[in-house]
Amino acid sequence: MNFKIIILAAWGSLYMASCQNQPTGTQADSSAVSTVTAPAPAADNGPVFKKEGVLSFIGKEKGDTIKTIDIEIAETDEERARGLMDRKSMQDTQGMLFIFAEAEEQSFWMKNTYISLDIMYVGADQEIVSIQKYATPLSEESLPSFKKAKYVVETNAGFADKYKVKYGDKIVFTKN
Repeated sequence: MNFKIIILAAWGSLYMASCQNQPTGTQADSSAVSTVTAPAPAADNGPVFKKEGVLSFIGKEKGDTIKTIDIEIAETDEERARGLMDRKSMQDTQGMLFIFAEAEEQSFWMKNTYISLDIMYVGADQEIVSIQKYATPLSEESLPSFKKAKYVVETNAGFADKYKVKYGDKIVFTKN
């Protein structure tokens, strides 16, 4: 008879322990409580911008500086493939410059890119040959240059309209 009471008491303790509000896969101890009540981690804003140079847009008509931005530079295959993927935001005064070994028709997409961009294709003479404006975030649609480009500049969407950057304007840049 004492044996049945011990089993029932053990079963009741097990039942009560299993009814507690515990995260899946944790044991009912004090460390689980601190895990549950710990504050949520800060939101992931993606890779942090790393200033590697400065780029200016130069107007075709007057040769004046339209706007100067800080740039991150992508010049290796790996850096170009990564681009601005996984970024959640970028300041209006920042952009990315892609540098290719040869001028050829380029095509970019927005896979894993969370911010809408203006993509400016630039020839070997540093003249803007085409612009893809307001590229759709996370899209796998091909955004071609239509002309040979050695450089590509990515800025926040609306940059080209806001600063009136257009075909025929030029870029000049310096690396840090």
